[in-house]
Amino acid sequence: MPLPKDVRFVTFDCYGTLIDWEGGAYDAYQAEADRDGYTVDKNQMLPLFTSIQHEVQSGSYELYAEVLRRTAVRSAAEMGWDLEPSRSGFLPDSVPRWPAFRETNAQLERFAKKFEIGLISNIDDKLLGATRRHFRVDFDLVVTAQQVRSYKPDPAHFKECARRIEAKKKHWVHIGSGYETDVAEALRQKVPVIWVNRHGQELESGQKKPTAEVKTLRDAAKLLGVA
Repeated sequence: MPLPKDVRFVTFDCYGTLIDWEGGAYDAYQAEADRDGYTVDKNQMLPLFTSIQHEVQSGSYELYAEVLRRTAVRSAAEMGWDLEPSRSGFLPDSVPRWPAFRETNAQLERFAKKFEIGLISNIDDKLLGATRRHFRVDFDLVVTAQQVRSYKPDPAHFKECARRIEAKKKHWVHIGSGYETDVAEALRQKVPVIWVNRHGQELESGQKKPTAEVKTLRDAAKLLGVA
């Protein structure tokens, strides 16, 4: 599935693609753990965070803030950190401080000059509103988990985006960093997708290749002729 010859609409995953959730979440864990004299192992915490979060999200829909609270309690227990559930709000409270990658705003401004742009994110509207303060551009479309009451890789985000942009669907490209949540699902929905593979993840046997693969958002901009 090639990139459209006449790209008009570009959507982005937010956390991991535009926002450094890994650094932001780790800093939040360690700051809270400091109160107990506990040291968080980042290499242990990040995979636990990802797997537990996915498990929580695969159940009945809950706001992302609640997903984060439950993820905090369970991941802390797995790491051997005795975190009181009443303190689990530290994680959703930290989301507004999760930083944008250094390249994000300059590249978003370039994209916005040439295309309509949107966000497709596993987040709730309140937390995304706080995150958007890090951006210097406005988005023409935003689809959140709260709006579709499900989490990627459920197809609802992409189906809702397709419904809203209507005829522009033929000119739509998605850009994301998560393979399972964004790349694989975009391909299933027949949406051309650029994988921002920041960590050099290798595809496993049977996993389909994205339309294109790049290391940074700047590389994605170059690919679409805007950098």
